[in-house]
Amino acid sequence: MKLTDAEEQLMEMIWDRDRVFMKDLIESYPDPKPATTTIATLLKRMQNKGFVGYELMGNSRQYFPLVKKSAYFSKQVKGLINNFFGSSAMQFASFFTKETDLSAKELEELKK
Repeated sequence: MKLTDAEEQLMEMIWDRDRVFMKDLIESYPDPKPATTTIATLLKRMQNKGFVGYELMGNSRQYFPLVKKSAYFSKQVKGLINNFFGSSAMQFASFFTKETDLSAKELEELKK
């Protein structure tokens, strides 16, 4: 299942901290900060999608990831390759190396 851009941004914060309270998530946003209800809605949707769990700590919820960052991004890259490059990792690699400004050294490292 895919996260929206807003969910992905919030998920990045959760992955970075591993366990976090909502107040800490809100503080992580730049100004103007989103409303508490907005963050609560995003967290609820992410729970329903199976990305986030929580543990009650008194009256507060401590959120934690249920999906590893590497697993999520691996699935997204595979989907990108399937959808845009006909399931060809070679076509993706060719496109990636042509469209990015990699140095000769970086290209050599990729070969290895």
